[in-house]
Amino acid sequence: MAKVSKDEISYLDEIVRKHSTKPGPLMPVLHDVQKTFGCVSYEAQKYLSKKLNISCSEIYSVITFYSQFSVKPRGKYSIGVCMGTACYVKGSQRILDKVFSLLNVGIGETTPDGLFTIAPTRCLGDCSKAPALMIGDEVYSNLSVDSVEDIIDKYR
Repeated sequence: MAKVSKDEISYLDEIVRKHSTKPGPLMPVLHDVQKTFGCVSYEAQKYLSKKLNISCSEIYSVITFYSQFSVKPRGKYSIGVCMGTACYVKGSQRILDKVFSLLNVGIGETTPDGLFTIAPTRCLGDCSKAPALMIGDEVYSNLSVDSVEDIIDKYR
């Protein structure tokens, strides 16, 4: 397991200093660490545990409970295929399978080029235009398996 570098320690110390005098500093610290580094690595968790006097297991449980945190770096673009009932009935599993085959990664994984992470997604709220997927903040509706590759290619 890699150690936290001196530069990372400096950033982590700054983040802890910024929030340590406030009640309940863990969430704001984790938000800043996620924003700064793109994830809250295991090494950073161990360091924060010592600095905040909070157990590693408590920090890890918070990170894994809230979807905005990640223990591994995420891609530049998050792809979520809606798996809500309406989308599922209209073929979202086939859409998801196409995304898997195009990117050669699974749920929660990031492509080797760091461009895409496939995020678990329940409902995008576009049920009348099912199936749908979301890349970043953009929702694509009325999808067919054949349209998925062109959509992903816009982001490459």
